[in-house]
Amino acid sequence: MVAIKIGKHITAVLERGREEARAEGAGTVEAAHLLLALAAGENAAACRALAGAGLDHEAVRAALRREFEHSLRAVGVTDLTRQLPPPSPAPRRPAQIGASAKLAIERGVRAAARAEFLPAHLLVGIVRAEAGTVPRALRLAGIDPADIERRVAAELGAEPAR
Repeated sequence: MVAIKIGKHITAVLERGREEARAEGAGTVEAAHLLLALAAGENAAACRALAGAGLDHEAVRAALRREFEHSLRAVGVTDLTRQLPPPSPAPRRPAQIGASAKLAIERGVRAAARAEFLPAHLLVGIVRAEAGTVPRALRLAGIDPADIERRVAAELGAEPAR
């Protein structure tokens, strides 16, 4: 097994993801929270790749909101004319990493391919998801995950790998 270095930049993204999760009252940190953390951006490569695809923090939040509304409609909640109350922040940041975030991290580590695991690799791991909230949100926003992956590769000076 190859040891992957998890540096301060990934740690910062995880901490920001915890803050995003806490702000919405979530009990775990999921891939959507990590995507919001990357879009809020301290990491230039990941931020530029997202911005090039038209996604800043607010655009990611709007896409996730559209996905939530779409999911509500899918289960029969059709009266969305009333404003939903804002989420109540959790009293503290969740310590648990949820399944979608764990899978995104695993895919990101594979994308790093023995190099230092960077936030841009984590972004690749997030957009490579085939099912879940993030891929549905990206589809509804008209965003091609492969385009984001190509942008990350360009930022890192590498060919996108599958």
